Amino acid sequence: MFDFDPTDLPPVVQTTLDYAAQGKELALSWLLSPAAWSQFALLILAYLAARFVSKRFVPRLEVWLRPAEGATGLLSEARGFIALFLPLSLALLAYLFTGIGEAVTRSIFGSGAVIALGKRVFLLLAAQALVKDIIRDPFLKLLGKYVLLPVMGLYVLGLLGPVETWLAVTEVGAGNIRFSLMSLVRGLIAGVLLFWFGRWSTGRSRSYIGKQEELRPATRELAVKASEVFIFGVGFLLLMNIMGINLSALAVLGGAIGVGLGFGLQKIASNFISGIILLLEGQATVGDYVELDGGEAGTIVKMTARAAILETYDGKWIVVPNEDFITTRVVNYSDSGSANRYEAPFSVSYDTDINKVPSIIEAAVAQLDFVLSEPDGPDCELRGFGDSGVDFCVEFWVNGIDDGRNKFTPKVLFAIWNALKDNGIEIPYPHRVVEIKGADLKLSGQGAETL
Repeated sequence: MFDFDPTDLPPVVQTTLDYAAQGKELALSWLLSPAAWSQFALLILAYLAARFVSKRFVPRLEVWLRPAEGATGLLSEARGFIALFLPLSLALLAYLFTGIGEAVTRSIFGSGAVIALGKRVFLLLAAQALVKDIIRDPFLKLLGKYVLLPVMGLYVLGLLGPVETWLAVTEVGAGNIRFSLMSLVRGLIAGVLLFWFGRWSTGRSRSYIGKQEELRPATRELAVKASEVFIFGVGFLLLMNIMGINLSALAVLGGAIGVGLGFGLQKIASNFISGIILLLEGQATVGDYVELDGGEAGTIVKMTARAAILETYDGKWIVVPNEDFITTRVVNYSDSGSANRYEAPFSVSYDTDINKVPSIIEAAVAQLDFVLSEPDGPDCELRGFGDSGVDFCVEFWVNGIDDGRNKFTPKVLFAIWNALKDNGIEIPYPHRVVEIKGADLKLSGQGAETL
């Protein structure tokens, strides 16, 4: 076949030429074989039949599967999920009809290589439709484009078996752990899929658990963390099993991780355990407004395995390690909607009958719709005698935090101002009386006029 000696060529080129020669001989045998032509005819017939069935019945099936607008429920979601795969119908029907034709051909001619190749081509077309029309997740689409389709291409050409054999016999190792390239590739693909599925599962479980309003916020957060640990733990065990790695071989690696936790990862381990303690005890959870010794204050919007995220009322996010909630003093203003007491200080003139002030202010503050009567109504107290006036303070209870969206104290101060003005009570301002003792001063000229 060749005008030169193929043994002088590199091994890769020799292998390629061998496959080319085999392909040429196979193509010639198919062109001269009546059985091959009959299989080609069956392939065309199977495709036409699949096209007819797909065009006739799939639109009706799609109308039936598509859930009504606004419909909810498990059955509607299941029907909608099945409807997503309708673009595969043509290729899968052709694959099914080709399989029937292959059985007929093998029973008559004793061979079915041509129709088997066509069946694999239809399966490749189904995989291409899956990646192009069905998968919407960017990560899965990338995985299908660069992993699934090349594998299907090797399967169609009949090269998947030899490639698997070569990957299986080629081994790599790290220390006492040795595994084949096939295990590495299989583990890489499975690991990527398991990680994506784990992220998707945790997102779904978080959404479901978050809707259980009868559970306390801390209990819901603990359930979410437990589900995440369970899902990723099962995924890790499955990945080790898929790669064929004996878990007992990881004992050395586990010891190294233990040493790392004792030194470099000590803080991470401490924060992780502190987060579990916080969730179990419910001392602080999502929705609480807290203030730490370090000055950090805000509403807890998220609790992760390492830290809690506080959102201040000016829109900033503060990441606070979980350990700080255990080892330092934390002021928790309790869950959203709980009652808190605040004070509004003010002063009146010394000319005022101070005995009337408490009743006037308490009545004015009590009229505000956000001021609570329980556990106690407004309480106006005399606090002291200042330099410019008599100091008072009114205490009041409200639901929520006096900051950000809820500015309670300014409204109370407005009510105090209006009540004092309506009752003719003067609010003092700072002033000083200067008395000069000593000899009489003689002032003349410009200085006297200035004085």
